[in-house]
Amino acid sequence: MTALAASRSHLIDRLPRPRGRLTADAPIGPQTWFRTGGPAEVLFRPADTEDLASFLAALPADVPVTVLGVGSNLLVRDGGVGGVVIRLMRGFAGVAVEGDEVTAGAGALDLNVALTARDHALEGLEFLSGIPGTIGGALRMNAGAYGGELADVLVGAQAVDRGGALHDVLPAKLGFRYRHSDAPSDWIFTSATLRGRPGDQMTIARRIAEIDSARTESQPRSRTGGSTFTNPSGHKAWELIDRAGCRGLRIGDAQVSDKHCNFLVNLGAATAADIEALGEEVRRRVLEHSGIRLEWEIRRIGEAKARVEAGAPA
Repeated sequence: MTALAASRSHLIDRLPRPRGRLTADAPIGPQTWFRTGGPAEVLFRPADTEDLASFLAALPADVPVTVLGVGSNLLVRDGGVGGVVIRLMRGFAGVAVEGDEVTAGAGALDLNVALTARDHALEGLEFLSGIPGTIGGALRMNAGAYGGELADVLVGAQAVDRGGALHDVLPAKLGFRYRHSDAPSDWIFTSATLRGRPGDQMTIARRIAEIDSARTESQPRSRTGGSTFTNPSGHKAWELIDRAGCRGLRIGDAQVSDKHCNFLVNLGAATAADIEALGEEVRRRVLEHSGIRLEWEIRRIGEAKARVEAGAPA
């Protein structure tokens, strides 16, 4: 254990004891799609919503909380994430259908929701198959792709706040707009209900296959965080990046994808610092070339790695 990790390990002794799992100094960076980044001071995997709510209600107020989904649109900085990182897994991955409504736990993969809707001949949710994340993350950022977004299909959602209180939420209260919601930052979404409409199962299956084919042809699939920057109004981020001469640009083992230049990829040994620095260099070049400032779509969390860890010689 590093000196930095040792200085952090005592936090777990201050935490309430849930039914779910608590792990100190958990290596979450390698679990993200970029496969790089530092550890969580403490990782909590709650058993269910009741476990999550009771844990948060008893959690000391000074302990920061961060929520981690499947790690698809996320960069964990090399110094790791302080406080408690919460990951909703097995107890939050269920998907159920009643009539034309699909209810999914926040840990359910967007793809699995689309496939479940297909299996029940419900159309209108195919776009979710093109979003590499979970329903919880989709709620937080109004995720969308291939002509659809979550705001189009959401019936209602459930969330737990930092104090452990439960909330049932209607879409109108979430203030959805392009890749954004106005949900309070301390809310942890636990489930959502989406509305499809009756359709032809084979037509739905073909649309999902078309989306998968389009992604395979146009996007890198390994060690990437998905779309790096949001599309500025009236522009496509990838075109601005390409015109600024950034296609294939590298810092260390971080590279702007040759296949789709709004994707950054880890060629194998990139640090989170390499990836973030590359993104900032892309932003600088695009601003210089076009006068347009790109905004990050990838969520970046944690701390940069200290040059000298606590207790180590200079």
